[in-house]
Amino acid sequence: MHYTHETIMNLELRKRATFINSLSGFKSLGLIGTQNAKGETNLALFSSLVHIGANPPYIAFINRPDMVDRHTLSNIKETGFYTINHVNPIIFKQAHQASASYPQEVSEFDVTGLHTSYKDDFFAPYVAESNIQLGVQFKEIIPIAINNTIMVIGEIVAVHFPDECLTEDGFLDIEKAQTVTCSGLDSYHTTQKLARLSYAKPYKPVSEIE
Repeated sequence: MHYTHETIMNLELRKRATFINSLSGFKSLGLIGTQNAKGETNLALFSSLVHIGANPPYIAFINRPDMVDRHTLSNIKETGFYTINHVNPIIFKQAHQASASYPQEVSEFDVTGLHTSYKDDFFAPYVAESNIQLGVQFKEIIPIAINNTIMVIGEIVAVHFPDECLTEDGFLDIEKAQTVTCSGLDSYHTTQKLARLSYAKPYKPVSEIE
């Protein structure tokens, strides 16, 4: 089968969104936890997490056009802090429900049955049921003019994870932590590692890392 640009643009809106969202392959998935200055909590699911750099440790996500209420974004702008929480097989359905549009006064923590967890005086709530939790401090917003989305960049200031998931060389085995990935808008997946490979150098075959 072959889709041209014209074919894609002539698809019904929802079908086009479903199709295009499938093309980027498996995506990083995270529940972003925030609260506003009044202490009202919010939880939202994002599948657009992007590694920006390791020194300093920056991570980003893409926020859709700011034409309607975006409680995650407004809370981040107001307080400067948020959490990114990995999804696992026990909570993936609740995580999906957190993508629904609730009014500001309704906490997605409450309606999904997930629980807040506050650690080390960090302002934003973590998801208690998540196995890997990142505390993030807001740094910068980059507008993407071509489609009116924005990239929100933050610095990772805390990470909570199971001891057994960290290897001696610093690799965090997210598969051992049962982190779930997604494809498209609504398909969730567990993973199976093929191998870790040695650092690629010119003319030198790669080898598997035990």
